[in-house]
Amino acid sequence: MSIREEFKQYRTYLRWFWFTVAGGILAFTLFIVLLSFGVFGALPGFEQLENPQNSLATQVMSSDGELLGRYYKENRTNITFENLPPYLVQGLVATEDVRFYDHSGIDGRSLARVLFKTIILRNENAGGGSTITQQLAKNLYGRPTSSSIFSLGLIKFKEWITSAKLERRYTKEEIITMYFNTVEYVYDAYGIQTASKTFFNKDVDSLLIEEAATLVGMVNNPSYYNPVRYPDRTRDRRNVVLYQMKEAGYLDVAAYDSIKELPLDITRFKRQDHTSGEATYFREYLRLWLADWAENNPKPDGTNWNIYRDGLKVYTTIDSRMQLYAEEASAEWLTKLQDEFNKHWEGNKYDPWSYPYRGRTQPGLIDQAMKQSERWRVGKKAGKSEKELEEEFHTPVETTLFNWTAPNRELDTLISPYDSIRYVKKTLHPGFMAVDPASGQIKAWVGGVDMRFFQLDHVNSNTKRQVGSTFKPFVYTAAIADKGFSPCQEVPNLPVTFEKGSRWGLQKDWTPKNSDGKYGDMLTLSMGLGKSVNTITAYLLREVGIQPVIDLAHNMGIESEMPFQPSICLGVSDISVFEMTSAYTAFVNKGVAVRPVFITRIEDKNGNIIAEFPTQRVEVMREEIASVMLNMLEYVVNYGTGNRLRRDAYGGIRGEVAGKTGTTQENTDGWFMGVVPQLVCGTWVGADDPVVHFRSTALGQGANMALPIYGLFMKRVYSDPTLGIDPNAKFQRYEGPQTIELDCSKYKTSQQDVYEDLLEGYN
Repeated sequence: MSIREEFKQYRTYLRWFWFTVAGGILAFTLFIVLLSFGVFGALPGFEQLENPQNSLATQVMSSDGELLGRYYKENRTNITFENLPPYLVQGLVATEDVRFYDHSGIDGRSLARVLFKTIILRNENAGGGSTITQQLAKNLYGRPTSSSIFSLGLIKFKEWITSAKLERRYTKEEIITMYFNTVEYVYDAYGIQTASKTFFNKDVDSLLIEEAATLVGMVNNPSYYNPVRYPDRTRDRRNVVLYQMKEAGYLDVAAYDSIKELPLDITRFKRQDHTSGEATYFREYLRLWLADWAENNPKPDGTNWNIYRDGLKVYTTIDSRMQLYAEEASAEWLTKLQDEFNKHWEGNKYDPWSYPYRGRTQPGLIDQAMKQSERWRVGKKAGKSEKELEEEFHTPVETTLFNWTAPNRELDTLISPYDSIRYVKKTLHPGFMAVDPASGQIKAWVGGVDMRFFQLDHVNSNTKRQVGSTFKPFVYTAAIADKGFSPCQEVPNLPVTFEKGSRWGLQKDWTPKNSDGKYGDMLTLSMGLGKSVNTITAYLLREVGIQPVIDLAHNMGIESEMPFQPSICLGVSDISVFEMTSAYTAFVNKGVAVRPVFITRIEDKNGNIIAEFPTQRVEVMREEIASVMLNMLEYVVNYGTGNRLRRDAYGGIRGEVAGKTGTTQENTDGWFMGVVPQLVCGTWVGADDPVVHFRSTALGQGANMALPIYGLFMKRVYSDPTLGIDPNAKFQRYEGPQTIELDCSKYKTSQQDVYEDLLEGYN
């Protein structure tokens, strides 16, 4: 071949070479243009880039500034760059993108390193090529799963384009901040702030260097570097971050050598979910209330608030210290009471639900519960016969049950599903609420033993139980207000009969009995209420009538329906702890009842107040009557059924305190309403099923089941000076013209002898 021909061929090859290069460049440019216009799938638009969105959890705050919990789809709380410790930012840059401040979203050197070392030399330890900005793009807009090299490449190109756009619109500090706010950890922790609270129980700006390095080390693979499950592996990864910080000049050799030897400390790890932490029953009640509020109170643009995404901040009235004391008091007493209950039934041939007690039994309770269980429904849906399911229910399986004395109250045991139902049915539950009577603010709310195992809330107004003798003060109040009775006035301690007919709404005559079976002589109203004598209350109801009592109770805060029957005087009505506590505020508030408030305000994610909730007050009785009733309720504690509140074992309350015990038929429900100048509390204890109860009134009365929780709570409250609840505070007494006779010497009495006889029956 001649030189001319060779040169001609060379020119042809060269032409084709440049044509191929130019075509490739043109094709690549066209590909990038088409990619930018969304031909191969949508890219974030201008609005999305200007306003990147992620779900923000609603925060529930206590009145003393503590975080009680969150509502979320993604448990996230955003922070600003100023909240990020410098060593946290330095650790991220040194480990993930050391040239972060030198590139514009795409690091050519890193890409070349990945291309040469990872792809050509097959070196899997060469590191990745994604910049922090590219990782942010993936966090913000997601990365679909890819099944081919082509689709993976397409995704990478999209991230590069998005990264470049982000770099043009945001500063490096803003990109770092958005990255930390969007990174996902394990245990439902989204963002660095939530991760910091979860693993170290502190805000991000309080992190130590070794803690910050741990969280940075987790970002690429949170499950693999999980400090709870894999502490050794995570510690090694933390030390890699510290080494990278040293290499980048952020950490000197001495500091690195010192910090890398520190152990991985996760003793403050606290998983954040809806069923753990303080005030879990209250938080669930609040969640449902907020969902309803959000539906009926739209944003200015007409859309509804979303409590799982909009980052609201809800300021509640719950005091975290009082809440803790209420939960501790409930746990302390119920641990003892549950043990007593178990021993009480141990060895008895009957179960609580089948014991032949006054004809009120429910022997099929467990079978009914079995057939209503989720396990049974799933089995039936799968086509299993009842015989097969019954065999399955009587076969032991590994189960975790609630137990007061087990670690974390979780008893891991081998038990049949049928026997586990029997176990659960015997559990005693508390309902406790504390209210500041001046403001109506709820300070503590204990709805049950443990939200993880039992979801029924025994405080909220939808859960009602018979209130027993705690209802009697409403009858006494009506009698004093409407009929002019005096606390010193004597009435006969004799059976009272309500005749059948329309006047009393009865099909047959009804004569209530005293629980101790004792009758005779005359008793003052104070003694009648103090010793909870049924005949005295019945006498007063007969004098005043049913409707005035119902009307008064409604005005005081009882919203539940009450039967138009004389048995109402003994507390047969089903009423919630919430309502009863609300009603009792009138006695200490000079006749003004306050409606309980549990939220003071709601803020949006920017701190703007979008709702406030003032206290509602209603005058329901004259101040003089309220003062008289308060004196009578003090008598209950000083000399009557609430007297054990003065004993050290039950709180040892020495200051002024009023209250009322309540015990329903067959010891099904135990109540105590406690009133001090600065707090009104309602306490209930019982089983979920009314047929489960103590056989003995000595054990099942309200003075034994419920009163101790109140006493132990107040003991803790009085011991904490930061709460400002004064153990020596005095009730505000009525000082106006006296129209109700309080001088008992003006009445012919024999009450002391009668009282001493009665006292023997109650001690």
